[in-house]
Amino acid sequence: MKDVEIWLPHNETTELVALRTDAPVEPVPARGRKVWLHHGSSISHGSDAASPTATWPARAAALAGVELINLGLGGSALLDPFTARTLRDTPADLISIKIGINLVNTDLMRLRAFTPAVHGFLDTVREGHPSTPLLVVSPILCPIHEDTPGPSVPDFTALSAGRLRFRAAGDPAERASGKLTLGVIRDELARIVEQRAADDPNLHHLDGRALYGEADHAELPLPDELHPDAATHLRMGERFAELAFTADGPFVSHSSSITCAEASERFPGRSA
Repeated sequence: MKDVEIWLPHNETTELVALRTDAPVEPVPARGRKVWLHHGSSISHGSDAASPTATWPARAAALAGVELINLGLGGSALLDPFTARTLRDTPADLISIKIGINLVNTDLMRLRAFTPAVHGFLDTVREGHPSTPLLVVSPILCPIHEDTPGPSVPDFTALSAGRLRFRAAGDPAERASGKLTLGVIRDELARIVEQRAADDPNLHHLDGRALYGEADHAELPLPDELHPDAATHLRMGERFAELAFTADGPFVSHSSSITCAEASERFPGRSA
């Protein structure tokens, strides 16, 4: 007997027409694993990851021994109310929300709209999960948008050389009028979570630069200036597992948490 997991492509639209086997199969019995529900951008969706099991959330889930529901939506982590309602209505033991990069690279809103939108998003999630551990993750390092607003636009000089790269089309001076940068978003998310956590002890914050920061960028730069490469996905997954599921992490007392070293031995086939 063995467990068989089928991971559909993370970078294609897939319609499952039929599933056939050449031997009897049965559902895997309940193993008591916690369900981790995650929402984020294309970085969470898995852009440039090597395989569906090698996206950073999949890597982290394998290391932590939890079941992942990945609601990473490429280009669409935009604080949409329907996304908040989906999170609200999806059963989960642990929830994380990674907010920021799409709001900047689409130049969607200003700081005045961002703050209440975050509060409203979290309010909606809390309607369905009033006490579930909820981790708000700010953006990973992205130098082109750290201090320069969006939108992101293709770098046509690079395109003419056959390379896909992006650049920031905003003006740093526009921050004064409320335009968002990643630095502005990180500061505001930290403030919002600190404010709300006074009445919500299960609400937590993680600076995304702990997953991918300046030292990581020097070693593994973003190939197109926006998205991590395959090796970085694995590193981010390992970092998240360590920060969220071990030691004093926000998920540690609510899951079957193990160390990354233990997980590598326990799930050798999931390192992808």
